[in-house]
Amino acid sequence: MAKLKTVYVCQQCGASSPRWAGKCPACDEWNALVEEVVEEQGPHARESVAPNTTPLPLTDASVAPPLRRGSGMQETDRVLGGGIVPGSLTLIGGDPGIGKSTLMLQISHHIARTAGRVLYVSGEESFNQSRMRAQRLNAVHEDLFVLTETSAAVIAKEIRDGDYALAVIDSIQSVYTPRLASVPGSIGQVRECADEFMRLAKGLQTPIFLIGHVTKDGMIAGPRLLEHLVDTVLYFEGEGRQALRILRAVKNRFGSTNEIGVFEMRDTGLHEVPNPSALFLSERPEGVSGSVVMPCMEGTRPLLVEVQALVGESHAGSPRRTVTGVNPNRVSLLLAVLEKRVGLPVADRDVFVNVAGGVRLDEPASDMAVALALVSSFRERPVSARLAVFGEIGLAGEVRAVDMARQRVAETGKFGFTSCIVPAACGQDLDGNGVQAISVSRLTEAIEMAVEK
Repeated sequence: MAKLKTVYVCQQCGASSPRWAGKCPACDEWNALVEEVVEEQGPHARESVAPNTTPLPLTDASVAPPLRRGSGMQETDRVLGGGIVPGSLTLIGGDPGIGKSTLMLQISHHIARTAGRVLYVSGEESFNQSRMRAQRLNAVHEDLFVLTETSAAVIAKEIRDGDYALAVIDSIQSVYTPRLASVPGSIGQVRECADEFMRLAKGLQTPIFLIGHVTKDGMIAGPRLLEHLVDTVLYFEGEGRQALRILRAVKNRFGSTNEIGVFEMRDTGLHEVPNPSALFLSERPEGVSGSVVMPCMEGTRPLLVEVQALVGESHAGSPRRTVTGVNPNRVSLLLAVLEKRVGLPVADRDVFVNVAGGVRLDEPASDMAVALALVSSFRERPVSARLAVFGEIGLAGEVRAVDMARQRVAETGKFGFTSCIVPAACGQDLDGNGVQAISVSRLTEAIEMAVEK
């Protein structure tokens, strides 16, 4: 018989300690060690993930790659890399009420209509509550089954015996295994249950989606091992009071992590947004200082977004710096460049930067838009409503090249823009769709063309 022992596991990093301490010795998080009872040996032994353990050459033509299955939403398929891969384990996280369960119920309904039986495991809602949600979303189907269960053993047995085309676990933090004495949602429980579902997915070639809770910092709750264990990690983002939702992949073994899917939340569920640029620019004010349009790239898709800035007098001891949608450190760098290279006195001013629509810009090509928006707001000179900009800015005030310049310029032409400021190093002959590409090599040149002209 296996021996039981008590350990203290950090709920932030998963490190274990033989005794309790106020601060985790691994990650220095306070009050994160929680007592758990584990078995020293025996139950942690696992069967092989795949039924065939014979090594095969990659050139073996007899083993065909799995065919992806459409989710019924092109935006979701784009983020997944082309569809759902059989045998994949996908983790989707997001803030409470953002629409994770709604998205998965709509995908489950499509798979039930087109591919076969689907099991939706609800560990947080009763059967009647799940049926009410499905009726509201018009997602009721005879091959869509709902199981209200939290035991991992019972769920695993049902998946093995049910011959399902898809399984959804809502949520992984509500499931437990009796092999551990800790409560559901703890580090050990999440790790063991996720490992069980990973082996089910690989062994049965049944795709499984895990819905995960997030912490106050926006990270998926549970051990970091959870994100390493699964094949794909998706984050469902958006402002709770706005209808726009963005599905983003931060890990994908079967596709790119640069793609995003854009949805709009309505009374009848999530609806795809086939033209996100039009949505992002629909409420853009014209003739107002501090507003600049930038063509950003999300994977292979160009999107037009509005970058806003507000520079005002500071009435406090230290000026405020509030940034949303852009890296705050990048904004601090641009403020230093503007003061040193352009002579813009912003050290004693309050600065606010925002990307409209809840979009997050991670690429350095947004530097030009942020800098020109700051200059426009400071000087109270609006940028032309038919001008778009993009480019990276260096510490010397130079404008550096970015990738996919031609696609960016072409996207601006689809929405009536007549000119676009681009880095000179991006090359020539970028004009197209009625857009004139204005090449600049210094930030001062861009300011002269966009703000002072």
